Amino acid sequence: MARVTSVLFVCVHNAGRSQMAAGFLRTLAPDVEVLSAGSEPADRVNPVAVAAMAEVGVDVAGNPPRLLDREDVRASDVVITMGCGDACPIFPGKRYEDWELTDPAGLPLEQVRPIRDEIEGRVRGLIESLR
Repeated sequence: MARVTSVLFVCVHNAGRSQMAAGFLRTLAPDVEVLSAGSEPADRVNPVAVAAMAEVGVDVAGNPPRLLDREDVRASDVVITMGCGDACPIFPGKRYEDWELTDPAGLPLEQVRPIRDEIEGRVRGLIESLR
């Protein structure tokens, strides 16, 4: 990639989808700055999401959910939302995408794995589009 790009992943609780996406992007494109946040952050990362990611060698346990800050959006080149509705502010000149993904909250590991795999595929596509 020609320059470091900043990507922000936003979902409601910042405990599952956005954490998995951020984990994949950090692992697959270490030259990209990665942020994740939630409009209503949970108190911890979903343990089933942590387990699903550990199965593929990505550790997301050490990234506590955090509240979305307008400055996160302002500082990012790409903003990926995942079911957070209108909570994400819009700034001109940013690339916005909305990824419709099933929320893994309350699901067993066998149902979170396909969500994880879909997120990985989308992150890989995102990386290709950034090159």
